[in-house]
Amino acid sequence: MSNPAGRVSNNPGENKHPLPDCCGGLGNVDYSKMDLKLFEEVLKHIDFHDPSFHVAVIAIIFNPLFWNVVATWEHRTRKLSKIFGSPYLACYFLGFVIILLNVYRSHSMAIVMKTQARWEVLNRIEVFILGVLLIATGSLLVVSSFLALGFTGTFLGNYFGIVMDEKVTGFPFNLAENPMYWGSTANYLGLALIGASPVGLVLTAIVALVYKIAIHFEGFNWNALSVPRSFQLTPEWGLFHISTKWYS
Repeated sequence: MSNPAGRVSNNPGENKHPLPDCCGGLGNVDYSKMDLKLFEEVLKHIDFHDPSFHVAVIAIIFNPLFWNVVATWEHRTRKLSKIFGSPYLACYFLGFVIILLNVYRSHSMAIVMKTQARWEVLNRIEVFILGVLLIATGSLLVVSSFLALGFTGTFLGNYFGIVMDEKVTGFPFNLAENPMYWGSTANYLGLALIGASPVGLVLTAIVALVYKIAIHFEGFNWNALSVPRSFQLTPEWGLFHISTKWYS
């Protein structure tokens, strides 16, 4: 059989010009010689001292931190359920607070994108169309996730002891494990591209990073949002312990 192009033979004599080891090669890269002109071009269009930029970053970081802390607190103490007299009412309350926080986050990001400089490189019809497609895709992921999970499934119902009959495995969860997070990220990226906003790109990157961290700490909640009724979280062991118990 002939040796395909690019394939290294097992016979050392045949490899007069052996390919470099990929991992060793990466270790020998001189990053000081990398061309950072594009990155520098993006950064010079951003005013990092702008108070509205600081507000947007704080809103991005605060939202997942808030709902994870409150949901964990509720799971361990059931305080919200006791205050509202029902886990469902407590979950609805937290859900509406999360919605308001997300609206404010989007508003704060939109203000920064509108007031800071545009980047002419992004001011092209192709980029605009890509932005529209990203928003359409992101909105589809967010809306279909909500319809598949329902209100309590979307807004941390598991932490309130509200569990679904079976795990949701259909669209869009058959495409990604966290479609609502990545759909939201796609929406922000689309807005940044439509507005030719370099600061929007940076804020979107921060959103993606924060969501990535949130997903890591929400392991149970986002990897198994639809927990069968035969499973229930046990407060004494925290978020990630599941005990088998039947709830009729």
